[in-house]
Amino acid sequence: MTLRAFVCLTVLLAMPVLATAQEHHSPYGQGRSARVKTLSQSEVDELLAGAGLGMARPAELNGFPGPRHVLDLADSLALTTEQRAGVEDVFRRMNARAVELGGRVVAEEAKLDSLFGGGVVDEATLAERLRAIEALRADLRLAHLRAHLETKALLTVHQVHTYDRLRGYGGAHVHGG
Repeated sequence: MTLRAFVCLTVLLAMPVLATAQEHHSPYGQGRSARVKTLSQSEVDELLAGAGLGMARPAELNGFPGPRHVLDLADSLALTTEQRAGVEDVFRRMNARAVELGGRVVAEEAKLDSLFGGGVVDEATLAERLRAIEALRADLRLAHLRAHLETKALLTVHQVHTYDRLRGYGGAHVHGG
């Protein structure tokens, strides 16, 4: 057998193996065994912890600092005792609400997963589940964005500019204090 014939035969024999290997690279493959298949484990963890998941990006990138990051930068921002207490209060309230709503989002996503997992889902029920999930997500986003509004109101214009600079935003879009 020539080398060329050997290579061709090897490639032909390997094709089914290669095709099978490609089937295992679906972006959803990891989710088959997840507790809630509609969310990644990191999304579940972040929702249950009250994390922002980028929900407040419009505020963050337009001169409305987030309470968690303000507290992380408290010394660099030269927060007064009153400001620190105010931002801690904003964060505490936002986080409590975000944890509650995040848990409800995860529960609703689990219900959506169960609909499909049970093999029987109709459009009306599907629409109801999706509306419930999106209403919770809107409330969750509102909780995060509201915290940015409240936080900015506690800071001086200089502190907001400093925050933006420290976070790498440049501070060019800060409106008022």
